[in-house]
Amino acid sequence: MRIGFFDSGVGGITVLSEALRQLPKENYIYYADTDHVPYGTKSKEEVKKFILEAVDFMAREGIKALVVACNTATSIAINDLRSKYSFPIFGMEPAVKPAVERNCSLRIMVTATPLTLREEKYQNLITKLGQAHIVDGVALPELVEYAEKFIFDKQIIFQYLRQRLSAYDLSKYGTVVLGCTHFPFYKDCFQEIFPSGTDIIDGNTGTVNYLKKILITKSLCEEGQGNVIYYSSGKEQLGNIRYEKYLKILQSNRLKK
Repeated sequence: MRIGFFDSGVGGITVLSEALRQLPKENYIYYADTDHVPYGTKSKEEVKKFILEAVDFMAREGIKALVVACNTATSIAINDLRSKYSFPIFGMEPAVKPAVERNCSLRIMVTATPLTLREEKYQNLITKLGQAHIVDGVALPELVEYAEKFIFDKQIIFQYLRQRLSAYDLSKYGTVVLGCTHFPFYKDCFQEIFPSGTDIIDGNTGTVNYLKKILITKSLCEEGQGNVIYYSSGKEQLGNIRYEKYLKILQSNRLKK
């Protein structure tokens, strides 16, 4: 059986890329709800409906585990999904906890979609860590649209980020959290805009580490071919050219480091 990855669009490819690196012999289903992307600017009720319909489809296809590779979808529907299905379900959340643990008295910037920052799950996380006084949430919804439109021109991204971050003294931040799975596509841009030494982190590696641990614990690991079937809102994408382009960008960025 396959491991399912779900996102509103291509952001979850950043998590899938990490899974392919750590679990190269597993087989995968990647489901992008492209008919309804972006999620981060829609109502909670509307988005939950889309998520439940998509996961119902994936469950019928047969999956042994599910990664909800979308911070917004995790915030809205992870509890409903875990109540409904028996297979292990893994969600995403902004990597605020590791940011707090690494932080050296400087401020923390959490970048995400507007819906993620509004959700109770995120607010509870900040409160629980007791660091609300040093954490600033910044909504960057246009980055989702840029990624979906395959816009990776640095000049465009720099102009957008500088405009959105112009009200902040970037030298005061020790850590920037990429709290949307679309944002790691632009990690190098964040690194160039923020002062040298600023920690730019996301939750992808931690999520896949946990996925791997649970698969081993539950004896669910398999020796497959490492292939991926891609779906866009329930329609299989033959050829997979679009999604493979995104994987190549991530692999290229990894080689540059």
